[in-house]
Amino acid sequence: MRKIQMVDLQSQYEEIKDTVQNSFEEVLESAAFINGPQVRSFQKELEDYLGVKHVIPCANGTDALQIAMMGLGLKPGDEVITADFTFAATVEVIALLQLTPVLVDVEPDSFNIDPEAIRKAITPKTKAIVPVHLFGQCADMDSIMEIAREHDLYVIEDNAQGIGATYTSADGSKKKSGTIGHVAATSFFPSKNLGCYGDGGAIFTNDDDLAHTLRGIVNHGMYERYHHDVVGVNSRLDSLQAAVLRAKLPKLDAYNQRRRNAAKKYNAALNGHQDIIIPQLANNCTFICDTCDCHVFHQYTLRITNGKRDELAAHLAEKDIPHGIYYPIPLHSQKAYRDERYREEDFPVTNQLVKEVISLPMHSELDDEQIDYIAQTIRNFLN
Repeated sequence: MRKIQMVDLQSQYEEIKDTVQNSFEEVLESAAFINGPQVRSFQKELEDYLGVKHVIPCANGTDALQIAMMGLGLKPGDEVITADFTFAATVEVIALLQLTPVLVDVEPDSFNIDPEAIRKAITPKTKAIVPVHLFGQCADMDSIMEIAREHDLYVIEDNAQGIGATYTSADGSKKKSGTIGHVAATSFFPSKNLGCYGDGGAIFTNDDDLAHTLRGIVNHGMYERYHHDVVGVNSRLDSLQAAVLRAKLPKLDAYNQRRRNAAKKYNAALNGHQDIIIPQLANNCTFICDTCDCHVFHQYTLRITNGKRDELAAHLAEKDIPHGIYYPIPLHSQKAYRDERYREEDFPVTNQLVKEVISLPMHSELDDEQIDYIAQTIRNFLN
């Protein structure tokens, strides 16, 4: 059996090695390292893939979130609602901009932000909602967009883990994750479903005026060299990273389908055990056919319900099976984000999830032998 890895970027590279190396040669020979042809081509190709009017590449996913908020003109003290159960970058940028983060609970099945918790958290100071498409499954965007319309709020999609997923609305219409709200941010960190070989990110929007503002912000506020029209930052995707992303983008749907196939095999091997809850799908996704693309399984995350999650994690480590606990501490309990406004009884789901979740190896190169070994190791421990 091949060595099990949480993410197997080496094997993935072998499939695209020639394309990447040829593209690197082009960049090196042209010396167009910043905003070169590779970046412009990737931008256009990603726009076509997503069906969105504007993609603005930037340096990383955290920058993408911050720049999106800057572009919307949010002001210090404005409240921004987001999920308590997610990576810290989402709330980090809210705090950095001196906005007021408002953390709310998530749904127990999808792990995504709970629309009813959003409703309860809205005040006259609320200006935006940041749904996170956690682990590769879209949040309930129908409900979230309805709430946003009712209260005149911006919706900023955190699509760092969801690129390539499709959201099906109640009316049957379909859109790619990251193209539903007013603006979206994504990350191209190497372990992402669409990852480069360093840091990278992008912002998506269908709003022409917002896109113009964002393009200035990413480049020191400049539209004309040395003319600074808005307050900006230095956040640009370099050409070598764009070359990697151009090689991977045509394969993204295939990569995501391989992840779904691996998830189905995990499900078949682990479903029905009394101490395991396998990943649950949102109500608008059945996941019953090979063409279903509602979940792209950036992570495959179990809930271990018998209180032995940490013991299982230690056992997996002994068996050389990598794993992750995403996330072990709620954001409302993190030292940087504690606030007297938060009460533990407001976060029953998150407080339970952090005790139970464990993520298994998930990538497009997993094979049946590896999945069988991982699943059997888990079942043997829990039986």
